[in-house]
Amino acid sequence: MEGQALALACREYADDKKAGNLLVLDVREVSTITDYFVIATGNSEPHVRAIWTDIAGRLQKDHAVPPPKPEGDRRNQWVVLDYYDVIVHVMLESVRDEYDLEGLWNDAALVEPAEV
Repeated sequence: MEGQALALACREYADDKKAGNLLVLDVREVSTITDYFVIATGNSEPHVRAIWTDIAGRLQKDHAVPPPKPEGDRRNQWVVLDYYDVIVHVMLESVRDEYDLEGLWNDAALVEPAEV
């Protein structure tokens, strides 16, 4: 699965789980570590867990994309799924506010769902 399509699928699956403030950032011009960031907010630790497990499960089921080992804290306050071309960040709002990934990567282009 190509990077942008993968990123937008992750966004769609997070949206299906009612994740908040969803963003897909194209970081190809400003980063060498990945092509896209998907950033999503959960409103509780169980909600964060539901979002990332659904993304990983549906990518495997629908697109045969093997799930990566989730990284982050064990309490599900910030979980990262690294698909190499796409890195998914699912976090609580307080954590998202504290680390401000959008501000850190503010030179990255925003990818809208309709751009596929």
